[in-house]
Amino acid sequence: MERTRYDILDGLRGVAALMVLLYHVFNDAKSFFVWPTPVNEFYHSFLGVDFFFILSGFVMGYAYDRQWGNSMTLGGFIRRRLIRLHPMVVMGVVLGAIAFLIQGCTKWDGTEVSMQALMLATLLGLFMIPSPSSIEVRGNTEIFPLNGPHWSLFFEYIGSLLYGLLLHRLSTKWLRVWVTCSIVSIAGFALLTEDGGIAYGWSSEPMNLLGGALRMLYAYPMGLLMARVFRERQPKPIKGHVFLLCSLALAILLGFPSLGSKDANTIFQLVCILSFFPTIIWFGARGIVSGWRQKAVSFIGRLSYPLYATHFPLIYLYITWVGSDGHPYEGYSQPWVPALLTLVASVLIATLCLLAYDEPLRKWLNKKLHSTSRQ
Repeated sequence: MERTRYDILDGLRGVAALMVLLYHVFNDAKSFFVWPTPVNEFYHSFLGVDFFFILSGFVMGYAYDRQWGNSMTLGGFIRRRLIRLHPMVVMGVVLGAIAFLIQGCTKWDGTEVSMQALMLATLLGLFMIPSPSSIEVRGNTEIFPLNGPHWSLFFEYIGSLLYGLLLHRLSTKWLRVWVTCSIVSIAGFALLTEDGGIAYGWSSEPMNLLGGALRMLYAYPMGLLMARVFRERQPKPIKGHVFLLCSLALAILLGFPSLGSKDANTIFQLVCILSFFPTIIWFGARGIVSGWRQKAVSFIGRLSYPLYATHFPLIYLYITWVGSDGHPYEGYSQPWVPALLTLVASVLIATLCLLAYDEPLRKWLNKKLHSTSRQ
């Protein structure tokens, strides 16, 4: 009998979300000169996005591949994905607009932004439409300037559409061909670009968008291919400390410091996404957890998406406050206290959004969807 739920994979999504949060608190702050001394902690945690993509492909393939042509239609699939993703997109944009107002409606260089421009950026964000550079309200070319990490959710939407329109129709043989070509493409891009690596996708600059697209076009099909192979082989489940071991491996990889050179970092990133991450997901899918551990792992997984979707407005406020003149930590070598407060506040806000907004709203929307489909 096939399993229908993979609690450990859900929990690993939560671990990756926490590592992305740590990356934004420390490394994004470093980029804006908040940290006076060089910081290389969590240097590769942005790779959590690639882990999300592979994991999403695996989960979608395992959940939906056999439903096409039976109970699953393209319209029904799109509605399910919208119900799963879009409530937290809306919440993230609203929180981002509030944070921008608190900051004084100014770009990073201090230029004032009109209320009309803010409203337009909010409207585009609510409908998951990237902002062109001409109306980008922060001034650093983010395609979703009110909540930067939404760039990956934009590619998540594209990946879902690609799966619904094309990828689920491909045979396993042709899916292998796709994955092989995408590996060559992402590796060539990472090794040949001037800056190296795969930290792309968030900016409206053409090469940045291309890099983000290549990350998704490799990761989603890889996850789908893994799901098909996993279903065919049905490997023996593993009991024990699988979640702990997979979480530790994932945290070490994502928190790995800079290796000092562009080429070394690029090779490390490629090895992670092409080998280590698929291996962790494969063993995580085989793991079994029960009792209170299952409840804890399940909650970590449930919290992962609200945490990812809502934490960045706090990062904007954190960078603005700690980077301003006259704050209480001016002159300190490193402002650990506000950093820790940002981490705690991010988890608390995500928990509140999960329990009071996301889950109740999705439950209601799913009920409406099922009642409509029966009519």
